[in-house]
Parts: sequence; structure tokens; C-alpha cells
Amino acid sequence: MAKVVLYMSMSVDGFIAGPDDSEEHGLGVGGEVLHGWLADGGVDPASHRPPDEAGATVFDEVLATGAVITGRRTFDFAGGWAGDHHDGVPIFVLTRAAPPEPPPGSARYVTDIASCVAEAKAAAGDRDVLLHGAATAQECLRAGLLDEMQLSVVPVLLGRGRRLFADLPQVELSLVRVLDGPAVQHLGYRVER
Repeated sequence: MAKVVLYMSMSVDGFIAGPDDSEEHGLGVGGEVLHGWLADGGVDPASHRPPDEAGATVFDEVLATGAVITGRRTFDFAGGWAGDHHDGVPIFVLTRAAPPEPPPGSARYVTDIASCVAEAKAAAGDRDVLLHGAATAQECLRAGLLDEMQLSVVPVLLGRGRRLFADLPQVELSLVRVLDGPAVQHLGYRVER
């Protein structure tokens, strides 16, 4: 059965974007450092895979997912990925109110977290569901709908910006994987229920 898995790069102090993030500057001021591990040492131009084994493993897992759940803000900041996050998989955009115009490509708007997760899991079949966005991750955690977190922790203290974990109840986690990259540590957690 499909699992909902959050894949996120973050600073040691818990930020996923620097201050002043916007559609024009999606990772905020100084936030680009959080995705530097994807290109450290150069990427394969054909596959865009990171050169190190740990980074390539995480990258391949993301591309093996069968559906994407994202928040509206993340979707808009990413330009809707032009309607195709990867390989044409369905994109479910969690939003408070769906605009009258449909989203591009394989994306669709959903206004309820439980329905969003159910639809994404059904669409993914036996593949996992990729989760994007801090607010959506928090909502999934509160609703008990997030199964795993794959956090790529970058050795930097941003000091301010957008936090991944804010205003949450206590959530028990089990560490299930540690992969060391040259400039990042990939930590995998199972969410305990």
C-alpha cells in the first residue's frame, strides 16, 4: 500500500526556506544553500542525479513516487512545475478554495486533507506518495496521515525563514535510515501512531 512520504531539505535549525520567500524567490534569502547538495560536485546532465551515492538514492526514491501532494503556496511558488512534477504523475494541490481555472497538466485542486491523501494514494497504486510543503506536512501530521519523513539536513543555521515544524503536538518518530552525503545528512523517520 502506498505510503505518504515527506521529502524535504532543511537547515539544522529547522528552516526549509530563508526569510522573504516568494514566487520570485522560492527559497527566500539564503535558502538556496538548502538544495546545494543536489548539485555538489555537479550533476549528470542527462538524469540530473546528484553525483554521490546517498544523494542519488534519495533522488531516485523521489522520482519513483506515483503521486505528489503539495500545498497551494508551494505549488504556486514552483510555477505548478508546468503541470508535471515528474513522469506525468498526478499532482494533488491542497488548497482552502479551488480557483475557477483548473491547474496545469496532471494537477488537481483538493480542499480536504483526508480526501487529498486518499485520492493521491489511490492514484499512486503500490508506489509511495511524495509530499511537498511545510504547511501541508504539518496538516498531514496533525491528521495522522503522514507515514514517513526523509529529511535532508544541511549543515547550516539559517536563523530565520520558514520552519518545517511549527505549532505541532508531540509526534513520536523512529529513525529508520541515515545516509551521509558530502554536504548533507539524509535522515529517514517513520511516524509512529
